[in-house]
Amino acid sequence: MCRTGSQWRNLSSEYPYWQIVYCYFDKWKKSGVLEQVMLKLVRKERIYQGHNYAPSVGAIDSQSVKKSAFVSIETGIDGGKHINGRKRHLAVDSLGLPIAISVSSANVHDSIGAFDLLWRIDKVSHRMKLIRTDKAYCGDFSEMVEKYYKWKMEITQKPPSEKGFVPQKGRWQVERSFAWLNNFRRLSKDYEKLPESAVAFIQVAFISILLK
Repeated sequence: MCRTGSQWRNLSSEYPYWQIVYCYFDKWKKSGVLEQVMLKLVRKERIYQGHNYAPSVGAIDSQSVKKSAFVSIETGIDGGKHINGRKRHLAVDSLGLPIAISVSSANVHDSIGAFDLLWRIDKVSHRMKLIRTDKAYCGDFSEMVEKYYKWKMEITQKPPSEKGFVPQKGRWQVERSFAWLNNFRRLSKDYEKLPESAVAFIQVAFISILLK
């Protein structure tokens, strides 16, 4: 459903009635089960690749996506990208695996929306030492990271002479993670009535990726 973009009422007949499936989705979303499953799979993948289960380096970025016509709660216009919808805030480890996810209105500044990621990152990893971001996260956000959480902030940006997309050291992983989500039609726009459901479907997408 997340990959194909099918509506709840058009759920394939091989599954239980859509009301039952939605009931479990809603229950797991509200109880944090989807987040727990995703994070356990992340830990397992990190160990499989020879890393400590808890990351010490993270990268943060955001992605604005258009909303569907019937979505009205917590939406806005990203003035820089001219997108009317919501903004996805994502923190990943050095492998590009998700650490924390949040969704806000698209008119929320990157650094403001990312505050909701910090306590989630702290909960996931006691080893966190370095957060990589771009210059949009300077100011109060950077101060919070360094003074309250005692993590180092590393701001990376492409040289002014460079044109187009240029992979940034330590941050290209988060861009790749957003690109992974483009393979899921449900995430091509924000179709969810509530931001919490938008977060849940992003978690479902990463669970699908990690199970492959």
